[in-house]
Amino acid sequence: MASTGTDAAASEPTAGLDAAGAAGELLPSVGEMRLPAWFFGFEGVLAGAFDLLRAFPSAWPALILLVAANITVSLTLLRKRLKLAKLLWRGKGTRKVAFALVGLRIGTHVLLGALGFALVSALGHVLMALAMAGITVGLMVYVQRTALTALVTAGKATA
Repeated sequence: MASTGTDAAASEPTAGLDAAGAAGELLPSVGEMRLPAWFFGFEGVLAGAFDLLRAFPSAWPALILLVAANITVSLTLLRKRLKLAKLLWRGKGTRKVAFALVGLRIGTHVLLGALGFALVSALGHVLMALAMAGITVGLMVYVQRTALTALVTAGKATA
């Protein structure tokens, strides 16, 4: 009589534990850890939120809903990718990027104000929001690619 792998695992308790231990040691692939493209869209809108609110002050309920959706999606659909997120936030590069983006935003507004080109129109704020969103998404893609390459090099993920 031919037995299946499940029959063998059920009859021998140690065989099931060994299989589970081996399955637990399987390394995630880069594709499994990579953040989906739509997530970067969330982050881009949030990066431009300050200027979007300056251009459209009545849009704050929509931005609050977007933040809530971002948190919900991050904790549910992206649960498997939390390991990557934790590694990214522990990395000095990610913190440098975050502080650089805040500095860029403040510095740009201060510089434009000092030169007499303060953003006062809705169009100016929308353009600034688009620029900040584009820069944020570009840097996030770069940091993700760098982190995934480092994980593959360290043997913590497969290509």
